[in-house]
Amino acid sequence: MIMQQIMTPSTDKTCQLTDAFNLFNQLSEDLAQAYQGLEAQVARLNQELTAARSARLQTLMEKETLATRLQQILAALPAAVVVLDKLRIVIDCNQLAIDYLGEPLIGLAWDDVLQRRLLPVTDCPQERSLVDGRRLNITCNSLGDAAEQIVLLSDISELRSLQDLLAQQQQLSAMGEMVARMAHQVRTPLSTAILYASQLKKTHLPEQQRQQFAGKIMERLQYLERQVNDMLIFAKQGKMTMESFSIRHLLAQLQDSKAGMRCKLIVDDQSGLESMRGNEDALLGALINLINNAEEACDTEGVIKISLRCSANGCLSITIQDDGPGIDPAVQQRIFEPFYTTKASGTGLGLAVVNSVVKAHDGHLTCRSEVGKGTQFILELPCIDTHSVSLSSLENKEAQHEAA
Repeated sequence: MIMQQIMTPSTDKTCQLTDAFNLFNQLSEDLAQAYQGLEAQVARLNQELTAARSARLQTLMEKETLATRLQQILAALPAAVVVLDKLRIVIDCNQLAIDYLGEPLIGLAWDDVLQRRLLPVTDCPQERSLVDGRRLNITCNSLGDAAEQIVLLSDISELRSLQDLLAQQQQLSAMGEMVARMAHQVRTPLSTAILYASQLKKTHLPEQQRQQFAGKIMERLQYLERQVNDMLIFAKQGKMTMESFSIRHLLAQLQDSKAGMRCKLIVDDQSGLESMRGNEDALLGALINLINNAEEACDTEGVIKISLRCSANGCLSITIQDDGPGIDPAVQQRIFEPFYTTKASGTGLGLAVVNSVVKAHDGHLTCRSEVGKGTQFILELPCIDTHSVSLSSLENKEAQHEAA
C-alpha cells in the first residue's frame, strides 16, 4: 500500500509529460502544415506578382511603342499641331508648328503667337497668312474633358493657287461667252446711234429735231459706255487701283448722275466718315447699277433709299433699299451669276459686276428681298480710311467737349 502511494505521483508526472509531448508533437505538426500552407501561398503570390509584373511591363512596352508611334505620326503629319491648356498656353507642338510659328513657342499665350506670326485674311476668318505669304487654315477642337485644346494649322497655299487657276480658267471661259453676248448688245445701240447720226447730216433738219437726235445718240453712246465699263470691270476680277477718296464726293456724283430719275432718291449718310480707301469710279458704277435696277423695279412713285453706316466690325455698310415688288426666291439664288438675267434685253452682267467690285474691295454683297415688300442690297466694305476715322472721331470728341 505504501509502495502504491509512493509511485502514484511519479506516474502522474509521466502521464503529464507524455501528454505535453503529444501536444507538442501535434502543435509541431500543425505549425509545419501551416508553414507549408504559407509557403504555398507565398509561392502563389510570387507567381501572381510575377505575372502582374510581366503584364505591367507588357502594357508599358505597348504604351511606349504606341507613344513612339504617335510621336512619329505627329512628326510626319503634313500639318502643324499645337496643344493648348485651359488658359490657352502652348504646352506641346510638333516640328512643323515650330517651322511655321518660330521659337520660342512652348509656354507662350496662343493669342500672342497669332499676333506675332499670323496675319488675318479678310475674306476668310478661319484662315491666316504667314509673313512669307503662305495661307494656313486653322482648326481648333477640345481634348476630352481636360479643357485642353488642339489646334491644327494646314498649309492651303497650293489649294488656293489651284482655286485661283480654276477661277482664271472659268473667267476666260466667261469672257468668251461675254464677247458673244456683248456683240448683240453693242450692235443694236450702235446701229441706232448710226441711224440718228446719219439724220444729223441733213441740212434742212429743224433745230428741235436735231437736238432730239443728238440726245438719242448720246443716250445710246452712254449705254454702250456702261456696257463696255461693265465688261472691263468683270474682266479685271478684283484688279483695281485703290486710293483714298471723299465719300461726300462719291455721293454727290451719285446724286448728279441720277438727278432726272423718276423715283424719289433719299441719301442718308450716318457713317461719320470723311473718306475711304477704294476705287471711286468702280464703286460709283456699282451703286448706279443697283439704283438703276431698283428704279426699273419700282413704279413712278417709288422710293429708293441709300443708307451709310459704320458697322460694329469696323466696315462701311452701304444699303440700297427700294419699295418695289421684291425678288422671287428662286431668282434670288442666281442673281449674282454672270449672264443670268430675267430681262429680255439684259446681258446678265450688272449684278455680277457689282459683286466683283465689292469683292475687289475685300467686301461682301448681300441681297435681302421679300416678294411684295421690296429689296435691299447691302455692301459691307472693310476699306475704311483709318486716318479719316481717327480724325473724325477726334473732331466729334472735341465738338462734344466744346458743347459740354
